[in-house]
Amino acid sequence: MKKFIKDYWLLFTIAGLVIALDQISKAIVRANIPYGGSWMPVDWLSPVFRFVYIDNTGAAFGLFKSGGLIFAILAVIIAIIIMIYYPQIPKTEKLTRIAVALQMGGALGNLVDRIFIGSVTDFISVGSFPVFNIADSSITIGVGLLILSLWLDERRTKKNTEKLDRLDLGDAELPEENS
Repeated sequence: MKKFIKDYWLLFTIAGLVIALDQISKAIVRANIPYGGSWMPVDWLSPVFRFVYIDNTGAAFGLFKSGGLIFAILAVIIAIIIMIYYPQIPKTEKLTRIAVALQMGGALGNLVDRIFIGSVTDFISVGSFPVFNIADSSITIGVGLLILSLWLDERRTKKNTEKLDRLDLGDAELPEENS
C-alpha cells in the first residue's frame, strides 16, 4: 500500500483538486445563473469576459456536439491509460507528471457531469471563444505542459548527446600509448 501511495500521490492530489474545483464551480454556476443566462460582477468586462450557463454534449470547447457517450468512454480509457503509464514516468520528470495529472483530472471532472447530469456544464466565456470550464482548461494546460516537457527533454537529450560526442572526439584525438 505504501508503494501505491508513493507512486500515485501526486497524480491523485492534482487530479482530485481539479475535479473538486471543477465540480464546485459548476455547482455554483448551476445554482446561481439561470440556464442560458450570464453574470459578470464588473460590467465593463462583460463584452470580453463573463460567466454563462450552458450545457455541452460534445467535447471540450463545444466541439463534436452530441458525442457525450463517446467522450465518456474516452475519459474512462484515458484515465486507465494514465493510471497504468503514470508509475513509469520517472519521478524526476515532475512537469510530465503534473501534465498527465491535470489531463486526468479534467477528463474525470467532465466525466462526472456526463454520468450524473447527462451533459457537461460550461460557464467561462472569453470573447468569441467557445464557452468552457475548469476541466477543459485543465486538459488544455496539461497538454501544453506535456508538450513543453517533451520539448525540454528533447533539448536536454540533444545537449547531453553533443557533450558525449565532444568527449568522444577528444578521446579519439589522444595518441595511442606504445607498449
